[in-house]
Amino acid sequence: MYYKSTRNSSVRVDSAQAIAQGISKDGGLFVPSEIPSITLDDIKALGSMDYRARAKFVFGRFLTDFTEAEIAYCVDNAYTSKAFDSDNIAELAHLFDGTYMLELWHGPTCAFKDMALQILPYLLTTSMKKLGTDKKVVILVATSGDTGKAALEGFKDVPGTSIMVFYPDDGVSAMQKKQMTTQEGANVGVCAIKGNFDDAQNGVKAIFTNAEIAAELDKNGMMFSSANSINWGRLAPQIIYYVSSYAQLVADGEIKLGDKINIVVPTGNFGNILAGYYAKHMGIPVNKLICASNANNVLTDFIKTGVYDRNRAFHATISPSMDILISSNLERLLYMLTGENDAQINEWFGKLASEGRYEVSDEVKAKLAEEFCAGFCDDAQTKATIKKIYDKYSYTCDTHTAVAVKVYEDYKAATGDETKTIIASTASPYKFSGSVLSAIGVDSDADEFTLVDKLAEVSKLPVPASLAALKDKAVRFDKVIDKTEMKEFVFSSLGIK
Repeated sequence: MYYKSTRNSSVRVDSAQAIAQGISKDGGLFVPSEIPSITLDDIKALGSMDYRARAKFVFGRFLTDFTEAEIAYCVDNAYTSKAFDSDNIAELAHLFDGTYMLELWHGPTCAFKDMALQILPYLLTTSMKKLGTDKKVVILVATSGDTGKAALEGFKDVPGTSIMVFYPDDGVSAMQKKQMTTQEGANVGVCAIKGNFDDAQNGVKAIFTNAEIAAELDKNGMMFSSANSINWGRLAPQIIYYVSSYAQLVADGEIKLGDKINIVVPTGNFGNILAGYYAKHMGIPVNKLICASNANNVLTDFIKTGVYDRNRAFHATISPSMDILISSNLERLLYMLTGENDAQINEWFGKLASEGRYEVSDEVKAKLAEEFCAGFCDDAQTKATIKKIYDKYSYTCDTHTAVAVKVYEDYKAATGDETKTIIASTASPYKFSGSVLSAIGVDSDADEFTLVDKLAEVSKLPVPASLAALKDKAVRFDKVIDKTEMKEFVFSSLGIK
């Protein structure tokens, strides 16, 4: 197995190089040369294994340059009872008949990003050793809320690394901001920017692909890598929980081996649902991949029309991790749907950069319609869905998960599709206590930690220890810069003049 660039199919690197480098020098994203297959017999066998064993199975198919011992080292150190509050790592909650919440927030930062970012530091440091380089790895991260904290927590004090996180100053929840600005670790840095997530993401990509900046780092014994889902080491771990969930449903007798399921994912950057696409094309029986968006519904429009147009109003919503208008991982999907046509990818994404818009071919539109459905909802509908689920099932979900539930309800009403369905639940409700309480009908006019206590009373869910501990932590990082100053912040943080 080797990895190619979406913008230059002649690129050939192994997985260690792809993970260490993060993004191709031409600005493209690394994709596997083929999607490995998984059989129904494999799925049946996985049903009797725990999450760690399932992870080793999937990684073994994609990271073929890693030894079994190297994969075991990464998996066994990442998916531990110390890091996750569930021995199952990912929990499946039965919401109602034929619908299951895939709870991906039982890790240390209470968001689905932990599923990948607890293991990425092990994958990255192992990759660096395999490549025989002793350069210091500088991790740059743009975050809409959850990736930043999960990456900081994963990489804090990891030898040979330094990590810097950029987030939109007014584009994350109070709890998300508290998580990042109080982060411990000698090798971490956090900075807010004046702008939105797309500004942060574009800034990070511009730094990554700047040859002069790369040369300056090299001169100082450093190299860039990424903890965003543009890094294959972030995306590969997300495939695992879809494979694992299907195997678990079969083992539990909820579905028969070979039965198809739907997967519903609330997504902004398209990475989480793309992982579901990879799982499907490995051989997991999937009927539809349902893409759920908030008011920033650029993906909904694209899947329905084939036109990607970021020239629209940007909305700050109560599901801020999805407040994104440029969905990076879509490039990987389109590369596959065009038959790995790198010239076409360069044309479309060149237009996205210069004009903010592109339209795919009729052939690609047909392939999209065959694999995906999409929908969106606004904040009022999100809150109404939280209350509906709370009242009917005594289940408390966060704002992003509620977007997925609402979009799935709309899909089911429109299609009559009774296929059993997994809904990706991407964050603990405690990360958005104010919005969740307001939706339920409880006064939310209080400080963040008073709201946490209130939510504990009404939800009967234990407060995650990592969030409770934030109350008395001092803020370490309060810098706010213009998006044009990101390079200077990076160099200053690294001591480069």
